[in-house]
Amino acid sequence: MIPQACKIEQFFGEWEFDVELVACASDVDPLPLRELLDLADPESLALWEGLELGYTDPAGHPLLRDAIAGQYTKTETDGITVCGGGAVEALFLIANALLGPGDHAVVIWPAFESLHRLAPALGAELTAVPLDRHNGWRLDLDAVRRAIRPDTRALFINFPHNPTGALPSHAEFEALVAIGSEAGITVVSDEVYRYLEHDAADTLPAACDLDERAVSVGVMSKAYALAGLRVGWTATRDKALIAATRTLKDYTTVCAAAPAEILSLIALRARDHLIDRSKRIILGNHALAESFFRQRSEIFAWEPLRAGMIAFPRLLLPVPVEEFVTDLAREESVLLLPDNVFDISDNRFRVGLGRSSLPQSLERLDRFLTRRAVA
Repeated sequence: MIPQACKIEQFFGEWEFDVELVACASDVDPLPLRELLDLADPESLALWEGLELGYTDPAGHPLLRDAIAGQYTKTETDGITVCGGGAVEALFLIANALLGPGDHAVVIWPAFESLHRLAPALGAELTAVPLDRHNGWRLDLDAVRRAIRPDTRALFINFPHNPTGALPSHAEFEALVAIGSEAGITVVSDEVYRYLEHDAADTLPAACDLDERAVSVGVMSKAYALAGLRVGWTATRDKALIAATRTLKDYTTVCAAAPAEILSLIALRARDHLIDRSKRIILGNHALAESFFRQRSEIFAWEPLRAGMIAFPRLLLPVPVEEFVTDLAREESVLLLPDNVFDISDNRFRVGLGRSSLPQSLERLDRFLTRRAVA
């Protein structure tokens, strides 16, 4: 099974390490190792200092699985599987466990590529249900219901949403998961931006806690600012799915790296501190970006976020966004992400609000616009 090439990874592979400022990153400024170790409690610090670099438990270190399970209300430790390849491995395992030739899946659109490229590669048919871009990227629950068929096996969702920053209400999200539950299909919920709601009261429940068949996917990369650990997980109460994904995992990473597991344990035990750090950076950048783009409303259409670190403004100039992004990278060494990597063409680009270098990126963008006499 070879899926279509991953456009976003190809784009970053071409540009990310050739520019000075990445203004479209989907994570927060990485936490330095020394700062993380300073947060360790005595037990986890002892585990780190006495660490042996051997194979680890394929399901994940028991203490790490306990810490992950602490984020859920009904899904317990035995429902957690740690993935040493991050959230992308988790989604890969789930898709392969659920789908095959003759099956059908539904995905909320636009979507991170793992949520929609794997199904066709596995021989399954895919129906995309678009968020309403003219109405604040609103979710159409009736459209989701209409998309489900007798042969539908999975509903792929992602909230807080990448790349739009959309966030449904609690009632809308619970209704969305209920649609899958009532149809007897598996809701696959990409929740990697969970806990980055700008108002903590907006934090959605985990899908795995709302429905026994649903599976939630989490990662250390986003709220915890530890993308380099490459640790993700699946959380579900579906025993058959647990067994299937763990069998498949024997053919991917087998187990997570021992240092990454202990560092993840330290982070999760200091989760409030790390989430607060991430939100401080994001909220400061959100205010700055909103001011910048609104002051240039003849050039950009800006939509404020309620969650996450991803904004998706629209370029209003009569210039293809791919050309705009390329010229900006070449002239100012600032990288934005054009919407064609998400298989859409609305002249939009992704901005990341998680990097402390964003003010510098916006200064260079302003200089770029001024030079072109459009500011």
